[in-house]
Amino acid sequence: MKPENQNFFERVYEVARLIPYGRVTSYGAIAKYLGAARSARMVGWAMNSSGKHEDIQAHRVVNRKGLLTGKHHFQGTNLMQQLLESEGVEVVDNQIQNLEKYFWDPAKEL
Repeated sequence: MKPENQNFFERVYEVARLIPYGRVTSYGAIAKYLGAARSARMVGWAMNSSGKHEDIQAHRVVNRKGLLTGKHHFQGTNLMQQLLESEGVEVVDNQIQNLEKYFWDPAKEL
């Protein structure tokens, strides 16, 4: 991995560690907060690589429509959904219901 990507990933992880219990954010919201608005996909790659960091709650990062697009990176068929539901987040058909109720925007909250 290129050093600048590694640095970006660490910055993504710093934000991801701050997502409150029972709340979610999007790849794009993290990218925008980091001043890299067009880098939502890179945030996704960072979250995909976050497995070795047990303190990162990757299940709290979804796409801009509230879809659990990263769910195939979790062990077990529905682990991402189960983790969110255990925090009180309502998920139907791999999509968070009432996304605005659960959405945490780092640009506004930090």
